Amino acid sequence: MTDNTAELEITDASLQHARQTSAKIEAAIDKDPSQFRVLTGARPTGNLHIGHYFGALSNWVSIQQRGVETWLLIADYQVITDRDDTGPMRERVYSLLTDYLAIGMDPEETTIFTHSQVPELNELLLPFLSLVSDAELRRNPTVKAELEATGDRPMSGLLLTYPVHQAADILFCKANLVPVGKDQLPHLEQTRVIADRFEKRYGSGGEDRIFPRPQGLLSEAENVLGLDGTKMSKSKGNTIELGMSADETAKLVKKAVTDSDRNITYDPGNRPEVSNLLLLAALASGRAPHEIASEIGDGGGGTLKAVVTEAVNEHLAPVRTRRAELAADPGYLESILQRGNERAREQARQTLAEVHAALGMVY
Repeated sequence: MTDNTAELEITDASLQHARQTSAKIEAAIDKDPSQFRVLTGARPTGNLHIGHYFGALSNWVSIQQRGVETWLLIADYQVITDRDDTGPMRERVYSLLTDYLAIGMDPEETTIFTHSQVPELNELLLPFLSLVSDAELRRNPTVKAELEATGDRPMSGLLLTYPVHQAADILFCKANLVPVGKDQLPHLEQTRVIADRFEKRYGSGGEDRIFPRPQGLLSEAENVLGLDGTKMSKSKGNTIELGMSADETAKLVKKAVTDSDRNITYDPGNRPEVSNLLLLAALASGRAPHEIASEIGDGGGGTLKAVVTEAVNEHLAPVRTRRAELAADPGYLESILQRGNERAREQARQTLAEVHAALGMVY
């Protein structure tokens, strides 16, 4: 087995190449979106917040609106990669689904499904695991980062094989495009390695591949910190959830960390907390953070927080209205998820049949 692990490290050269490829894909989408199929998604570990929204979700909506066929995974099995229980899984799955629909993901255009209800997808793990080595998985930078985040917790087999599971997510539906941040590039490269090795071992050798080589649509979204100036995290309570009320948002922003200088300036290097609030107001209002800072001037932290609160609440108002409407109709939500799961199973059965044929396992 050829060791491609070195390719999985994020280097300046690989990042530059990813950006160039992404730019070409953006242009290709504008010309003909029908040539692409996107796979993206998230784990249902808690309610979605503005970090998710501005960092990824709004981009997913844009991709869908541009006419790209989109598959949206609620990765319930991946919840147990690094924890001992599933928590209120059903509640969180439907909360995630409600958020997706509220922000504008259209179930008529996008297939929304869950891991656990598509067994044929998960069966792809078996042949895919034969294509990677234990050493490769242990050296995967994302696996190492996830392991470090768990402290002294022993690595589970599911966490070790996390990149392979993600490869199955992408390849089962023949996705050829994945929205990613730069930290997720190693997972995508691992998926390409698996696809290539499968074709080399079991493919026909012709031009018709069973699995495409998925490319990354690199997101350069600004990184929004939590209201305390540290990394935004559901467990820290420093987030504004999409489903929160305007009053709840105002109370949280009021507690946000600033500094003692009343003159508001956008200076991320020297004033990270103030600059983060300005960035949040800018993302919510579609304006430049420097412009907002100039308008506030010597208004101090109190004025800054008022501006942030107004911008965020105004931006999220239609999302929250739609979310409340959706939450009041659980039958509709169940029908959307059932339909998405059925479509995903149909696609997974077709893909698994091709894999069985390639492996000579048709009886």
